[in-house]
Amino acid sequence: MMAGQFQYDSLPVVETKAGKLRGYQWEGTYIFKGIRYARAKRFQLPEEAEPWEGVREAASYGFVCPMLTRDNPQGELLVPHRYWPQDEDCLSLNIWSQSLDRSAKKPVLFWIHGGAFSMGSSIEQKAYNGENMSKYGDVVVVTVNHRLNILGYFDMSPYGEKYAGSANAGQADLVAALLWVRDNIEAFGGDPGNVTIFGQSGGGMKVSGLMQTPEADGLFHKGMIMSGVAGDILPYSTGDSRPLIRAMLEELGLTEDEASRLETIPYHDLAAAYNRVSPAIAGAGGYIGCTPKPDDFYKGEGPAVGFTEHAKTIPVMVGTVFGEFAMAPLPFNKEQIPEAELEAILDNRFQGRGKELKAVFAEAYPGKNPADLLTLDTVFRGPTREFVRALAAAGGSVYSYLFALEFPYQNQKTAWHCSDIPFVFHNTELVPVANIPEVSDRLQEQIFGAVMAFARTGKPEYEGLPQWPASREDDEATMIFDRVCEVRHNHDDCLLKLHAEASPKFDLAAMMAKMGDEIQH
Repeated sequence: MMAGQFQYDSLPVVETKAGKLRGYQWEGTYIFKGIRYARAKRFQLPEEAEPWEGVREAASYGFVCPMLTRDNPQGELLVPHRYWPQDEDCLSLNIWSQSLDRSAKKPVLFWIHGGAFSMGSSIEQKAYNGENMSKYGDVVVVTVNHRLNILGYFDMSPYGEKYAGSANAGQADLVAALLWVRDNIEAFGGDPGNVTIFGQSGGGMKVSGLMQTPEADGLFHKGMIMSGVAGDILPYSTGDSRPLIRAMLEELGLTEDEASRLETIPYHDLAAAYNRVSPAIAGAGGYIGCTPKPDDFYKGEGPAVGFTEHAKTIPVMVGTVFGEFAMAPLPFNKEQIPEAELEAILDNRFQGRGKELKAVFAEAYPGKNPADLLTLDTVFRGPTREFVRALAAAGGSVYSYLFALEFPYQNQKTAWHCSDIPFVFHNTELVPVANIPEVSDRLQEQIFGAVMAFARTGKPEYEGLPQWPASREDDEATMIFDRVCEVRHNHDDCLLKLHAEASPKFDLAAMMAKMGDEIQH
């Protein structure tokens, strides 16, 4: 076995606006890690990074934003993770590129991690690694850390003008990172005039939020939203933040006149106080932060308040996966269970309408096992369908997809939240469960090819796929990514309607808690 090719000393130094950087090259890919794109005081808007003298090494990932609770390393077969040191000084980004020629003008893909608005990082999942995407797509990949939870989405504005942007500081960090890309990415071979932002789950929500952020207008040109349209299930923040802040101050033994001390309280103590008082306030319908708050900076989600004029000009790829929150295994083998027994289970789950649902499901997903009704996602799929139609009605160019692959795990498990990420990044080799002989390699090329075409042209036209038209208000043309890929039109309208009628109301917070418990066991 031959050694891989590593270079460092012979590489050119890259000149950025703030100073010089030296990365390294591995197997032909230039890699830069932990580049500071801005700096920020707690609860305040980001400012430009301070310039430095000399050459700064960019070979180590930066800190990730602190979390409200400790990560629990479980469920690694489903979503392999990396855990990293946490610190508030977390405004950094990473770059993978095939060229350092300023005239190369490669498409730029800017990845925004998931974890709602409270968790995650640019390197949290192994599949976030940008090396293969850059190499096989000949593009520049950027991944970014920003402030989260009460550091990024905590409205301190009633306590001073310096806190005016605190409710959306995490989103402002992303704008600052995009400004850095605009000013510096040419030095890494990228084209600042062709930037695609893409993200999954909370990252997808941040993409749709940036579409509605005037300060981000012109900083990116296309958007991809993966399992990131949740509608009212994970709403943005509203209301007066003062009851929350008063409760936290009291918990910390401080008075309201001492609110500015929240800037310097150790994060662990701040988070502990928030965790103790926020449940009661949330239960009373009060403001608890940790999601964006509509204001002059962020206009609110397009389907709810109307898309901004600029948002309508941004081509969008948006989709979901078949199972999303179905992390737990089925308590039976779906290939072997007797039909009568399965129908009884479906009737019990869907208030006596199992047979009716089974028939409609067969029309929406021909060839799928009817047991998959038990794992079918409607949390993201319904709101995503409405997003597609609303943007199409507003004149936008929007392409819909659904990732429906079954995996060789727990009796052909349906696709779960995050299971499409390795395919988008061309990283199935890093996620063992994503490997299916004679299936996953071909599907990876199809998905990756569509994403790369979209990043280049705004249309996901790839020769290995059927023709994929943009959706219209009355015609959602959904690319089904599966063992056989096909475009289906309004394929699950009847299914979603009947499923909603026959299902109990969904509680996302309860489901997330249950999902975490199921992953651990």
